[in-house]
Amino acid sequence: MPKTEHELDAPPWQRVESTLMATSRAIRHAYDAHFAPLELNLTQASLLVFLHEFGPERQSQLATRLGIGRAAAGSLIDQLEKRGLLERLPDPADRRAWHVTLTTPGEALVEPVRAIDRDVRSALREDISPAERRQLARLLLRLQENVKRVLAK
Repeated sequence: MPKTEHELDAPPWQRVESTLMATSRAIRHAYDAHFAPLELNLTQASLLVFLHEFGPERQSQLATRLGIGRAAAGSLIDQLEKRGLLERLPDPADRRAWHVTLTTPGEALVEPVRAIDRDVRSALREDISPAERRQLARLLLRLQENVKRVLAK
């Protein structure tokens, strides 16, 4: 099999975008596997920590902040509400809206979630220097801007 000289000559599964997507899925899987003992996935854990750090928030705002649709946010909130980890309270400024807030059991999961996050992040960053992480972050932000331009066309 001949060695390719340029990524454009590579098969699709070896291109930068494919590698990035595969890496993203693998990272998600690693977090989900580590959150499984808490019966949480990455999105659920992120929501609990977000509410802990920033306080009650409208469901629509949570969807935006988590980068998911409103329906998906509603389903996510329903799941955690059924487990007693959060609750919806009437928004004092708008009777049609709800604020989502943590319950005491939800608060109790915040520190275990943070500990798992620290452990997974540390393992994922092993042998990658801070300078390399900064460079990767800059490149990913530029790629995100390019994606926005592609979507705007």
